[in-house]
Amino acid sequence: MGKGSHARPVLPRRNGTEMKVRHYILDDDNRPVEADFLTWAMWFEANRVVDYTEITSAVHVSTIFMGLDHRHFGKGPPILFETMIFGGPLDQHMWRYASWDDAITGHKAAVGKARSKMKARA
Repeated sequence: MGKGSHARPVLPRRNGTEMKVRHYILDDDNRPVEADFLTWAMWFEANRVVDYTEITSAVHVSTIFMGLDHRHFGKGPPILFETMIFGGPLDQHMWRYASWDDAITGHKAAVGKARSKMKARA
């Protein structure tokens, strides 16, 4: 890519084909919209967190908008959101989603799972 270029990066795959990296931002209704790299980078820095819940000082649940498609196999909408539990018995458990609504629902479910596991250990 040349200086000032907004061209998409191309990543080589092991099988010799190439994969174009697609960048996404969210519109005013939290729907993913494809964007060039520069637009994505400026938007992404301030708009990554979807939800965050602290269960205890050592356990929290975070849901983020990744901005890059994580659907590496198969067909379907881009996988752009991720919920992860940090700390506790479910540390590093992760779920990914294609939509804002699914991410919000998944965040609530992960919070419920983390709280249940914490109560079961008490």
